[in-house]
Amino acid sequence: MTRERKLFGTDGVRDLANSGNMTPELALRLGRAFVQFTHAKRIVIGSDTRISGRMLEGALYSGMSSEGADVYTAGIIPTPGVSYAVKALNADGGAVISASHNPAEYNGIKFLGPDGCKLSDDDELAVEDILAHDHRSTSHNIGRIFDSPELVTDYAKHIASLLNPEAAIDKTAFDCANGASAKSVPVLVQSTKFSRLKTSIIEKDYDGLNINRQCGVMHMANLTGFVKENGMNIGFAFDGDADRVLISDKNGRIIDGDIILWVLGRWLKRSGNDKVVVTVMSNMALEAHLANEGIKTLRCPVGDRYVLETMRESGAGLGGEQSGHIIAGKFTSTGDGLCTAMLFLNAVHDLDEDVSTLVDRFGRYPQRLTNLTLKRPREAVDMKAIDVIVSEYQEKVTNGRIFIRTSGTEPLLRILVEAPENDTVTELSEILSSRLEEYC
Repeated sequence: MTRERKLFGTDGVRDLANSGNMTPELALRLGRAFVQFTHAKRIVIGSDTRISGRMLEGALYSGMSSEGADVYTAGIIPTPGVSYAVKALNADGGAVISASHNPAEYNGIKFLGPDGCKLSDDDELAVEDILAHDHRSTSHNIGRIFDSPELVTDYAKHIASLLNPEAAIDKTAFDCANGASAKSVPVLVQSTKFSRLKTSIIEKDYDGLNINRQCGVMHMANLTGFVKENGMNIGFAFDGDADRVLISDKNGRIIDGDIILWVLGRWLKRSGNDKVVVTVMSNMALEAHLANEGIKTLRCPVGDRYVLETMRESGAGLGGEQSGHIIAGKFTSTGDGLCTAMLFLNAVHDLDEDVSTLVDRFGRYPQRLTNLTLKRPREAVDMKAIDVIVSEYQEKVTNGRIFIRTSGTEPLLRILVEAPENDTVTELSEILSSRLEEYC
């Protein structure tokens, strides 16, 4: 990519709903531009549970149909559910209306290609270029709109088919974050052995405003507390669009994406996969554990699209992020929280793992992530000057690292410090936070 995108971030276009870059007017233009770029004739649209979702959906499919595309609206469905539907319907692309882990007042739009994968940076840049000219085609063809709620059930049953019945764990909890998984998880449970076990589904009563509110992956205390108080053996928490998952063991301790990758990496190695892609945010302990198993680790920038790109380039069959975005190439084309949950259960069953000891045995390096609020546009942050400051302190970190980046989804500067000694991590995090404040 030779130019920086102005509208698209790490995970599509995102802003406060009904303002800025997330208005119905812009959604209509984005839909039109997407069809003009892809020449799509058939598109799948899905959304999470935000109150602004239907507003933006109507505008988006209006733009698409005005360019002659037929649109299949799945309603409330996880992002990976749209990815699955695109391939199942042999569609030319897809669109998801969601702001993922962000609060209800935000929303976003991300596009998928015919392979069910998110568009590349270059493709998003091409859509931006078309948007800048903002012209309508001369065609008089008008696409049709099809309500397709059955796609949610189809997706959930597909995920259910991945679970080895013997791997289902009694006393399992699912935290739906009052988001897109609230319709899929009940179907999943009823379609598997979970329907005959003690299973709890929480945070499934969405009202358009409570998505991610004190629940899901952003507020794990909700699930960990429920697991401990109700004597559950394991719990899975999703984010608003269910492309992420984090896990609680029976002791209420969090199993993050790094530990999930450690488990799945060993499991998939049995079928020949000896490479795992992780992002720059993953703990260094993961590399050490995978190396001990003869598994090579490759790092890439933050964002599941970059994980997938690196997987394709390297031939790796597994990749993911510490935050819980996991892609198992044989099973999914994008981060998929529900799929990951089922594969994790299969893996711990086949590996004869004791889930309650995973956190202890992983032994992560002390790591601290600090977020500084940006008061200026992301592209105006002087990263070269910041890199000079970071280099001064990197020499003081033995067998550790400092990594700083701007968030692609929020106005934040993220400061990650990792080292074998906790005191070093704390001290450097505080020093860097103080010194870099002026660059925000």
